Amino acid sequence: MKYKQLGDSDLLVSEICVGTMTYGYQNTKEEARQHLDYMVSQGVNFIDTSETYPFPNKTETLGITEEYIGDWLAKQQRDKLIIATKVAGVNSQLTWIRNGQHRIDKANVTEALESSLKRLQTDYIDLYQIHWPDRYVPLFGDPDYEPERQRDTIPIAEQLEVFADLIKAGKIRYLGVSNETSWGVCEFCHAAKQFNLPKIVSIQNGFSLFNRNFHINLAEVCHLNNIGLLAYNPLAFGFLTGKYLSETPKDSRLELFGGMYSHYDRDNIDKATESYVNLARKQGITPAQLALAYVSSRWFVASTIVGSTKIKQIEENLSSVDIDLSQEILTEIERIHRRYPNPTA
Repeated sequence: MKYKQLGDSDLLVSEICVGTMTYGYQNTKEEARQHLDYMVSQGVNFIDTSETYPFPNKTETLGITEEYIGDWLAKQQRDKLIIATKVAGVNSQLTWIRNGQHRIDKANVTEALESSLKRLQTDYIDLYQIHWPDRYVPLFGDPDYEPERQRDTIPIAEQLEVFADLIKAGKIRYLGVSNETSWGVCEFCHAAKQFNLPKIVSIQNGFSLFNRNFHINLAEVCHLNNIGLLAYNPLAFGFLTGKYLSETPKDSRLELFGGMYSHYDRDNIDKATESYVNLARKQGITPAQLALAYVSSRWFVASTIVGSTKIKQIEENLSSVDIDLSQEILTEIERIHRRYPNPTA
């Protein structure tokens, strides 16, 4: 397993990060334990979760993922692991979390963190992330920014003051953002410098062969501010494994949650998938290995978040760290990308 420094923190994170949003819905507690045991045995030291998991978010499953991880974590050597979790940003649909109070202010963040610490059975979080911005931004398939949807927001400097107090108290070590924009990253960095507040060290955004929008402007912003990308959805909801080309497997995410991902229902997805699948097979590797190796090979990616429901999938995903993509393969990837650019972005 390879390790990279996360931004300008002192966290050395494994190239593969355990994505846990299936724990408590698609995976049982025992399966979660088996997955975590196996991945840690293979050198993975980075585990990412959220107060909102498992997915899909429901009242009756609130916090179960963190509870599963906490029961496992209590039996581990805590200082050998890097635990990341998230506080929910504003979302009118999550009415069961703190009675719909999701502002990134002192009261909500403190309550969220204390609840996560209790569920995770730990006294500190290595990386605490804002799951999505307190302000309005287009998310999860919304294509365009619409100024009329702007709403009241907690000023970013005030948000950072909250996290500064929690860092001083030793309850979190570093701060990250998720589903952020270039403007947001710049504002967080500017406020941190101007008011001597904690600087964000990471951003968790979607990135894959199907969604390379990070390249366009966030890559520059993060490079200049030394912020590492934690790439989520690197297999594009499983499409990049090729498993949906002929059928929709039983209990797959597409069968279970397909209605939530209407932006994946586009003509170019199957064509692009076929092209990447053929390229992988031509090179003697699996489509998943190709997709994950590509993401990990990008200079701005600190760790690739991989969620799996079966040990066999985990084994395949972890094997991607041993694959070095040749210039020939990278050139062919670029050809496919130009033909079918960002079909799920």
